[in-house]
Amino acid sequence: MTTSVRTAPSPRRPLVVDNVSKTYGDGRSRVAALDRITLSVADREFVCLVGASGCGKTTLLNLLAGIYHLDHGVIDTGGRRIGMVFQEPALFPWLTVSRNIELAMRLRGVPAASRAPRIRDFLGLVHLEGFGDRRPHELSGGMQQRVALARALAQEADLLLMDEPFGALDAMTRDRLHDELERIWSTTGLTIVFVTHNVREAVRLGDRVVLLSSRPGRVAAEFDVDIPRPRRIDSEPVARLAATITDHLRDEVRRHGH
Repeated sequence: MTTSVRTAPSPRRPLVVDNVSKTYGDGRSRVAALDRITLSVADREFVCLVGASGCGKTTLLNLLAGIYHLDHGVIDTGGRRIGMVFQEPALFPWLTVSRNIELAMRLRGVPAASRAPRIRDFLGLVHLEGFGDRRPHELSGGMQQRVALARALAQEADLLLMDEPFGALDAMTRDRLHDELERIWSTTGLTIVFVTHNVREAVRLGDRVVLLSSRPGRVAAEFDVDIPRPRRIDSEPVARLAATITDHLRDEVRRHGH
């Protein structure tokens, strides 16, 4: 594999979410999803978002991606190109692995002559050499998620938004993909915002864990993860910090319940 897929870019200004609010519906059906969220993510930082179901984590990702329009506030992504990976790989079943990745390059206008070598590079980056001619149904769930990650990287993303991408996978596959994602992040200079319900996963991966309050979502607490890499999800330091964050999460859920 060549190293031409990505080179670490010059440092960019932080990603900034400033006093952002988002509501759905009107009148009696109006639901406040996010309320005056303020958050900054440094260049090349890996930030994990956790919180109770319905706290606005996915809404925030969609606002960052420009899929939703915000009601109030400002989002500045620092001019980064954005890639997104969802819980379901969302691959086109009638296309091969290579063609799924190529689609992202076609949409960006990459010349046809330069696509094949770049596809090989992306497949190498996610350790799927030799699988380019397979179709999604021939791959395991973990391999499909690697294809989805390669497709996001093929957009030349500087900012990767990940919405519970490993939530449907078994523990062993998830653990392997943690290692792969950490390797790709450390070698490419990506900035990552990662949503998960799994607090240990957040501590295993993140430089920082941001806890959102129950709806409407606000930043309830932030936790720096000062645990040397590489980490294991079952290690004592990861478990200890995850327990602390989980206690705060339970307090938020209890407060919302009242």
